[in-house]
Amino acid sequence: MVAASSRKRKGKIRWSKLYSFAACFRPLTSKERLAAHELIGQPGFSRVVFCNEPHLHKRKPYKYPYNYISTTKYNVLTFLPRALFEQFRRVANFYFLLAAIFSLFSLAPFSRASLIAPLVFVVGISMLKEAVEDWHRFLQDLDVNNRTVKTHISNGVFVDKLWKELRVGDVVKVNKGEYFPSDLLLLSSGNEDGVCYVETMNLDGETNLKIKRCLEASLCLNEDEEFSKFKATVHCEDPNPNLYTFVGNIEFEKESYPLSPSQLLLRDSKLRNTDYIYGVVIFSGHDTKAVRNSTRSPSKRSRIERKMDHIIYILFSMLVLVSLVSSFGSLLYLRQDMVDWWYLQLPDDNKVNDLDDSNSEKYDDRFFNPSKPVQSAGLQFIRALILYGYLIPISLYVSIEVVKVLQTMLINKDIELYDDVTCKSVQARTSNLNEELGQVEMILSDKTGTLTCNQMEFRKCSIAGVSYGGDITEVDLAASMRMNADFEPFEFSIDETDGATRSFEPFEFSVSSFSAQNGNARLTKTEGPVIKGFNFRDDRLTNENWIHGSNLFDITMFFRVMALCHTGIPLEDDNHKTDKLSYEAESPEEVSFLIASQEFGFQFCRRTQSLMVLREFDPSSMKEVEREYKLLNLLEFSSSRKRMSVIVSNEDGQIFLLCKGADSIIFDRLADNGRAYEQATTMHLSSYAEDGLRTLAFAYRTIEAAEYESWNTIFTQAKATIGPEREELLEQASETIEKDLILLGVVAVEDKLQKGVPECIDKLAQAGLKIWLLTGDKRETAINIGFACSLLRQDMKQFHLSLSRDAESNNQVKDMKEDILQQIESSYKMVCEERNKEAPFGLVIDGKALEIALRGDVKDEFLQLAVNCASVICCRVSPKQKALITRLVKQYTDKTTLAIGDGANDVGMIQEADIGVGISGMEGMQAVMASDFSLPQFRFLERLLIVHGHWCYQRISKMVLYFVYKNVAFGLTLFYYELYTSFSGEVLYDDWYMTMFNVMLTSLPVIALGVLEQDVSSDICLQFPALYQQGPRNLHFSWSRIIGWILNGVVSSLVIFLANIYILSPTAMRENGFVADIDSLGATTYTCIIWTVNCQIALITSHFTWIQHLSIWGSILLWYIFLLVYGALPPNFSGNAFQVLVEGIGPAPLYWMITVLVVVVSLLPYFIHIVIQRSYFPMDDHIIQEMEQCYKKYDVRDNEMWVREQRNSQRSTRIGFSARVDAKILSFNQQLQQKKLSIYRKEEILGNNSIEDISWLCSLSESELDFLISLKKLAVKRAIAIGHVQLANKFDLKFVLMGCPCIFGSFNAVLGSLDFELVWHLWAASVLM
Repeated sequence: MVAASSRKRKGKIRWSKLYSFAACFRPLTSKERLAAHELIGQPGFSRVVFCNEPHLHKRKPYKYPYNYISTTKYNVLTFLPRALFEQFRRVANFYFLLAAIFSLFSLAPFSRASLIAPLVFVVGISMLKEAVEDWHRFLQDLDVNNRTVKTHISNGVFVDKLWKELRVGDVVKVNKGEYFPSDLLLLSSGNEDGVCYVETMNLDGETNLKIKRCLEASLCLNEDEEFSKFKATVHCEDPNPNLYTFVGNIEFEKESYPLSPSQLLLRDSKLRNTDYIYGVVIFSGHDTKAVRNSTRSPSKRSRIERKMDHIIYILFSMLVLVSLVSSFGSLLYLRQDMVDWWYLQLPDDNKVNDLDDSNSEKYDDRFFNPSKPVQSAGLQFIRALILYGYLIPISLYVSIEVVKVLQTMLINKDIELYDDVTCKSVQARTSNLNEELGQVEMILSDKTGTLTCNQMEFRKCSIAGVSYGGDITEVDLAASMRMNADFEPFEFSIDETDGATRSFEPFEFSVSSFSAQNGNARLTKTEGPVIKGFNFRDDRLTNENWIHGSNLFDITMFFRVMALCHTGIPLEDDNHKTDKLSYEAESPEEVSFLIASQEFGFQFCRRTQSLMVLREFDPSSMKEVEREYKLLNLLEFSSSRKRMSVIVSNEDGQIFLLCKGADSIIFDRLADNGRAYEQATTMHLSSYAEDGLRTLAFAYRTIEAAEYESWNTIFTQAKATIGPEREELLEQASETIEKDLILLGVVAVEDKLQKGVPECIDKLAQAGLKIWLLTGDKRETAINIGFACSLLRQDMKQFHLSLSRDAESNNQVKDMKEDILQQIESSYKMVCEERNKEAPFGLVIDGKALEIALRGDVKDEFLQLAVNCASVICCRVSPKQKALITRLVKQYTDKTTLAIGDGANDVGMIQEADIGVGISGMEGMQAVMASDFSLPQFRFLERLLIVHGHWCYQRISKMVLYFVYKNVAFGLTLFYYELYTSFSGEVLYDDWYMTMFNVMLTSLPVIALGVLEQDVSSDICLQFPALYQQGPRNLHFSWSRIIGWILNGVVSSLVIFLANIYILSPTAMRENGFVADIDSLGATTYTCIIWTVNCQIALITSHFTWIQHLSIWGSILLWYIFLLVYGALPPNFSGNAFQVLVEGIGPAPLYWMITVLVVVVSLLPYFIHIVIQRSYFPMDDHIIQEMEQCYKKYDVRDNEMWVREQRNSQRSTRIGFSARVDAKILSFNQQLQQKKLSIYRKEEILGNNSIEDISWLCSLSESELDFLISLKKLAVKRAIAIGHVQLANKFDLKFVLMGCPCIFGSFNAVLGSLDFELVWHLWAASVLM
């Protein structure tokens, strides 16, 4: 019943009668009506919607798409062709496709199965991975499409219908807290005058609610039964991405009414503060404006993968080169030597005719004809291309795919990336970009819902020049702790005449000594109950202690402004468990003000159309009393006015104007006698702004009845005006009443950051990442958040780019360009001039200026300035602009960019960036569905990048380089054997040896390396964030490393082949004198390769687990098992490898000795390299690894070397919490130096006075010190002149301070007169007496 009555009271309030400036309450002019009518039917304005008749939209020409949304890359029809295209655009896969085609002919040196089977396996695994990932996207789409909404079917009956089944023309009913399923035309709402409140944070990032209002003609459609006979036709614009425009008209009951954006409810926005609305679907599915603002999901590839293509080009060039060598060598041998080799001669034509057909076919080789050497050499080139194909690692891509999938599983299962509050964890929605996480240099972040919780908390206030809520910030406390730890006790020389030294106690440096100078700081550690929206701790105001304040009237008026100047509505507790009320309002700030005023004893408990009721705590009676205030006028807040006022009269008939707004706006409207607290309030505003708090100033004025009546007449006439001059008349009227204000103070609310955001940004900054903030919110809000999350600092030089009023009013593109260019050039000039100084630069730009700055002839200058600033904040940014900024930054800087957001307005940015991250928070799933990675909260980005990104980059880099090494080492032995056998085209290894090399015998160790390798542990990664810079600097995958590993493979192949050839050729293999044949030579060489490449991966592995040991040594063992089993098969299957291990090479000791010798010699160059590197040119991770090993027996983190290296590893950052602390320490140091100088000067005065005198000396000003120094010098000089040296040593400063003012009236009189003689005589007399 209470809830129902509350809704009833809310429904009776006609906001259209209260609001003055809102666009939805402004009547359309005849010119606007005519313009809308003329556009309908023109190109771009041809859409026709039959309301409540969706069946008419099932056939052309009015057939429109269903409301189904898809973010998948493939569907059933496109999967096979598109996925195959994705696979074969990889150079290696395309090469092996050609090799597989050639294997169909007898020209190939290998069997068809050995070439086709690996290709099918590799491509099949990759396509399967793509299918699984796209299936997950489909399931998330399904979750959104299967949401339900009340939909009218017939006879006023509404039933639940799936979103995906909605059609244009459907009438739907959306309840409070629900999202709009498509773009709707508002027909009516639960409020009496058809007003509803819409939260568009998911679209534009703004936290303030938007007011929408239906047409007067459709107000009657406020019950389900009213729609049984409802019919109407809408003519409007075609689907487009413009969020803030809508042109159309509706024909209803034989009348035509123009439509405006005030009647359009956009998909992905949410209904707030309104019980329900009725609407008709205008745009559905992919025609909605939100979806039109998104782009198709692009196919992203990491930098390492793109660089792999260039490596494949190099290896392919090597392949072509050795194939050409084989071809030309074959040509030369055919022409010169092979003609004379009798065993290669073919029978002449006569003998051929005498042979039978079978023998003729035996000797007729189409691919080898000594009489046609050029043709044979050409065919030998093609054969060589296939033969040496093992230079190109066919299993590289599939191994990387497998490794990346396993990496994503580890990321998804990381318990440190699990959020207990939302019960969600990090999800890698694609595995293509794991290593890209380790190379990010630029982060572009949304604000609302990404950095903030969209929850406002009342934190501090300044009333009558006194600050409440504490002045000491976390930055101050951290700086104080750091300085206390770093500073040593120091001594001061008290008396330089006798050389005596008095040592002070250790100097306890505390920020309180400085903050107390600003006055009235008081922190209370009392832990009270947690109240949502109220995070205020100061016992001077809480618990009604404000009644003891010295400015009781101002404090009372301050709380009344807080409780009355708003558009909020009280909501009673249904269960009556507490006497506290909850509130709904247009903005979360207003809700926090109402909660705060309630806690201070001014509860806003009821409102009607013209009445506001407060339950106040009365200081005189010490009881709660209920007071009624008549609401005369409401001048609501707007982005242009930046203030809000209400005019109320109290029970005594007094009329007050209560005003709140931006401090600059309020200060300009203060009366001369209303500025008593302006100076103190300005200091507090600066302090609150540095803390990142949003501030609003409160003021009031008393209005005489006659003045109000006169003004109200003018204001009512302006409000009733129809035409373009209405806005100007309203503004003029408000200016005449909102003046001569009396300042009461300011409030500071916190747009609550998500847990861990400042710490995460600080760690990312130390890792060397730049962070840009892109938000649709206003500039002041964006700047406050910039301070709160430490993207901005108080000592930072900020450049604010915005269009000047003249340029904006002219609305000429040329003038606006010149204006922005001039600002950019002057800012960049300052950056160049002061680049070497300590103070960093910050850039703040609004949406209109950004639109000009991103144009073709301005964008380069803008980006040049932006990338040279420590932080960049773009406010009032549209979704399209977010995507455009991301693309331009990516292109201009050529750096890896990461975009992170949580709403539909961030989808374009997320898809445009190299890596897109979606926050799976409270605001829909559009950002998550378009992202590559999803996070429960922003703070998990720290571990995702600095730990998993660093690991994945190192793993994939090592993996690719090792693949290149092992394939070069293996493939070149085939070429060397070709040279050794005079380009015969003979294959050294059995076909199944070749197939098993990449598929089984070397695949497991490299997969284990790619999944489990760690250069340092996760804790160390977070302690030494500078390690992350190895990725952006590409230290582990540079061209020098790539060439080095190729050369390492060349050296290993030479050692392996030459050692086997020249040891086995002249020597008997076994005791009975058998020499090694080609099969024994091939098996022995292959054994050396298997041992060498597996031992090589053991050398590059930093982190061993049982899995690595099993994969490395198990692969070597698997080779012997395979050789044993394969050799045991019948000769029809095993061929020349029959019993090769048991009877051929196994019994020969030379086989085992060659294996050991070759492995040691092959790995020696790399071993020497790593010894030299770690000894003389160590990398950061090498140093940390050595430190961990050296101090393994002790707690290494307490070691002095560990702490020193940790400090050395910290980058000198310009943003982040650490940077603000460093700046604060610098400021404190300067103040400390000034105090030291002051103490040294006081030391000169102190002389032989007691040490306790330091307490009052420290409180003296510089002018007082100058006076006392002069006074002491005069006293000493006078005492010596009269022969009283001992008298001079007894000079008592306290007498001067205490006695002189009594005589001269004040200390200033002493300073003014400087009558040293009189002071001397007074002092001397007192001493002698």
